[in-house]
Amino acid sequence: MSRLGDLIRTERIRQKMTTKQVARRCGVSESYLEAVEAGTRIIGDDQARRILKTIGLRQQNEAEFTLDDIAATVDLAQVQPRLAAKAAAPKPRAPETEKVASTDEKEEGIAGSIWLDALQSVMKRVPVMNAVMKPVRYRLLPVENGRIEGANPDKVFYFLVPDDSMRGFRIHRGDLVLTVPAQSPVDGAVMLITYNTHRYLRKIKVLNDRQVLLQSYDREYEQETAEINEIGFLSRAVQVTFEL
Repeated sequence: MSRLGDLIRTERIRQKMTTKQVARRCGVSESYLEAVEAGTRIIGDDQARRILKTIGLRQQNEAEFTLDDIAATVDLAQVQPRLAAKAAAPKPRAPETEKVASTDEKEEGIAGSIWLDALQSVMKRVPVMNAVMKPVRYRLLPVENGRIEGANPDKVFYFLVPDDSMRGFRIHRGDLVLTVPAQSPVDGAVMLITYNTHRYLRKIKVLNDRQVLLQSYDREYEQETAEINEIGFLSRAVQVTFEL
């Protein structure tokens, strides 16, 4: 099956809809829909979106990532067993006095669906933090064995580089530096630190158990010897991303 076919079939089953019902609502034949689910029929984006919307999925989720973005990064084969278990689980019977869901409630979209539940187990919304440590946007990153780059996914973030003080180390203003927690100096690493009431990216050279060398490189190489107990070590850079 294709990932799109898996997604359509999984959500259709969750909604307890037959291929005939979905096909009729979408204005296609049942055999056409079956071929799409089997991954043997290539369809256009518009048709795919129409089918997905028919079974309850909106074009975008709450993180503002399109379904195309998600389908391109998530392998449903890894989460299919859990999806099937959820789909097969009996739903509690609603009280007779419970009101019928409104159209808006029915169309709340992908948020809360088993697709998003599965997505959260393999992907993580990682914040992009500015120089004052406020999130300015988010990026999706894969979670492997419950970790991102070996760290707790909730502790990982991107730092939006505010200047060119590290361009000699190939880190430029506007780049996104993925960082993982580190509260002590790591020799040879580029680290995000607080020093003299400012927040910096600096390359660290451990001199002894009391001092480190803070290295930067804008137009020329600079270094400063600092006491370890005067520095707040926030995180260690593991990856640099630039955007065109």
